[in-house]
Amino acid sequence: MTGRGRLRVLLGAAPGVGKTYAMLEEGHRMAAEGADVVVAVVETHGRAATAAIAEGLETVPPRRVAYRGVELAEMDLDAVLARRPDIALVDELAHADAPGSRNAKRWQDVEELLAAGIDVVSTVNVQHIESLGDVVEGITGVVQRETIPDAVLRGADQVEVVDLAPAALRDRLSGGLVYPAERIDAAMSNYFRLGNLTALRELALLWLADEVDQALKTYRAEHGIRSRWEARERVVVALTGGPEGETLLRRGARIAARSAGGELLAVHVTTQDGLRAADPSALARQRELVETLGGTAHQVVGDDVPRSLVAFARSVDATQLVIGVSRRSRLAALLTGPGIGATVIRESGDIDVHIVSHAAAGGGFALPRLGGALTARRRIAGFALALVAGPLLTWLLTALRTPESITSDVLSYQLLVVVVSLVGGIWPALFAAVLSGLTLDYFFVDPLYTVHVHEPLHLLALFLYVTIAVLVSVVVDTAARKTRAARRAAAESELLAAVSGSVLRGQGAVQALVERAREAFGLTGVRLLSGDEVVATSGEPVPDGRSTAIPVGDRAALELHGPDLRASERRLLSVVVAQLAAALDRRDLAEAASEVEPLAASERVRSALLSALSHDLRRPLASATAAVGGLRMAGAALSDDDRAELLATADESLTALATLVTDLLDVSRLQAGVLAISVSPVDAADVVLPALDELGAGPDAVELDLDATAPPALADPVLLQRVLVNLLANALRHSPEGSRVRVTTSAFGGRVEIRVVDHGPGIPAERRDEVFVPFQRLGDTDNTTGLGLGLALSKGFAEGMGGSLSPEDTPGGGLTMVVSLPASPSVEIS
Repeated sequence: MTGRGRLRVLLGAAPGVGKTYAMLEEGHRMAAEGADVVVAVVETHGRAATAAIAEGLETVPPRRVAYRGVELAEMDLDAVLARRPDIALVDELAHADAPGSRNAKRWQDVEELLAAGIDVVSTVNVQHIESLGDVVEGITGVVQRETIPDAVLRGADQVEVVDLAPAALRDRLSGGLVYPAERIDAAMSNYFRLGNLTALRELALLWLADEVDQALKTYRAEHGIRSRWEARERVVVALTGGPEGETLLRRGARIAARSAGGELLAVHVTTQDGLRAADPSALARQRELVETLGGTAHQVVGDDVPRSLVAFARSVDATQLVIGVSRRSRLAALLTGPGIGATVIRESGDIDVHIVSHAAAGGGFALPRLGGALTARRRIAGFALALVAGPLLTWLLTALRTPESITSDVLSYQLLVVVVSLVGGIWPALFAAVLSGLTLDYFFVDPLYTVHVHEPLHLLALFLYVTIAVLVSVVVDTAARKTRAARRAAAESELLAAVSGSVLRGQGAVQALVERAREAFGLTGVRLLSGDEVVATSGEPVPDGRSTAIPVGDRAALELHGPDLRASERRLLSVVVAQLAAALDRRDLAEAASEVEPLAASERVRSALLSALSHDLRRPLASATAAVGGLRMAGAALSDDDRAELLATADESLTALATLVTDLLDVSRLQAGVLAISVSPVDAADVVLPALDELGAGPDAVELDLDATAPPALADPVLLQRVLVNLLANALRHSPEGSRVRVTTSAFGGRVEIRVVDHGPGIPAERRDEVFVPFQRLGDTDNTTGLGLGLALSKGFAEGMGGSLSPEDTPGGGLTMVVSLPASPSVEIS
């Protein structure tokens, strides 16, 4: 049984980087090694170098398909399957097959080749990746209609980027190596701008980097690999909120910068008992610094700070961990044992740990604090203190005993009981009290070396020992509980402050809350669901689907994946849930406000319309009325010349009035979205020439440079003519005397572009959006030019036809208005 073939894809940032050339070059190499290679389909786009390198490789003849009077060449899938080569070279993976073909897209043809056991080498540009369509449109302004699902490309066995520097690609373009000469100017000033190419190149590299990173994680999960792999440096900096934070962040940023693609992550561990209080203002400043350095700030809650820190580092596949040297003095370190740094080093395993010295290291002497609740460790310490200090105190007092020392002996044992109660609480204190009473009776009360109570006062003394121990222990326990509660509240406030900071710095409120909830409670995944819609998500669900759902308001739920939360954590979670509900309400209000905004815009248009009606319509109406009135009153007394002049004035005024009324009706139709548009293939020359005739503009005023090879555009010929009349009228009015307006046509990227170029004063870049606002003339005081609707209508007509209208600078000064329309699908532009 034949196995499935392997797919290798050459990914490019833009047309012309050399993907097809590299594919054919690889075909020659594999053929020279003895592989059976055929060219299933290649798109040369008239490039001589591509056609030349294709020679010498066996090519399967294309299948000819007639579509709308044009003969298209498509890959003959059946012929390639019948030929059954080892390797098939298939160009342009995202290509749409001609109507009537077995498959709609070429990548579906490739799936059949792979299923038949044929290896495929193919090509695709980053703008054709489906998930990046909106990003590419935002960069280039071009909508991609031919796309390939991400799953298909991610399922490829090998994806390689064919890289070319943007400046080098523009040199190839200007040299005529990518497009014919008539398309170069339009391409250079549109899709192939240097900024566009730089952004597309970065997009391609980032997509591939993300794919490699995901592939590494999948491989490690499938093979049970838990050790760190140094695919790229990830530097985690531990922040305590102390003054050393900025030093550590800058050191971590330098470490990350030394490796290409290094990442900087800062994390602050908040203990649930709040033992290590941080300075909130210092932490806020350090989070801002992290973002300035290009990193990300995180916060986790954990009882064991060093282990929580190492766990976070492992969860993000960190390769370096940066911590500060302890701020404790040597005496404090000696009394309290090894600090966080030593524990982190012991637990870090294969993560490199950098301990950075700083100005706050080794501070002055301070007694170690006994903060926090009484843990099992402290109770054990209390018992140990009673067992060790009791005998030592007995030995010392016995050595110094005198007949008068009984008072000091009693007070010494009482001090021991108080110290034990402070360290270990009630049970060690009771143990120390009983042990001290018995020891005092045995060694210091006559008869010596016997435990015998002769006097009731001795029983009272033992009872007082126990009572004092209990009272001191209760005070210690109460203070510890209150301290724990206060510091827990401080930790919660710090977490909520971090969430609020993320929102205020621009991160989406809902997404910020979901991400911080996952990090704070150590969950594997958190999702916010509204019905079947996933509103926000962070992390990944556990494999067995174990989860807890928390209602968020009356229409959403927070789904938690991971360990069950304690009661104290649920209390904090309820605050996060309340903020989530408020954030969802704010989002609904924002959506409602966005729906109201068009109504406000319409109201502004109506106000402007009334203002225009009161002035601009009155002028031609008054002129026509005066002319007709003059004809009626003077009658036969008028000479032929006067009568002709009045008739001409009335005709001109009524024509202007009809034009203004038509524009007003069109604006109202555009506002209501009911403008009738009939789109069909239109040759640009068939519209440009009638527009010139309508304006009466001859060759001395307008220069034509029309591309005869440009395909028809999909447009409404009547509306397109009105667009060109408006643009040409503006250009002619603003062009200096002796200068000619230039009209050019070109085709690129599935679009047909008509440019109206003038050399007038131009429009400042910051005011270009204003020219498309109805009822304004951008400072033009010529009230004979209409209501200021020409460009607003032109833009609306162009967009209604599926195109666009945009202004550009004219080289040497002036303004160029570009009408971009989709090309007729009968001819494909690549």
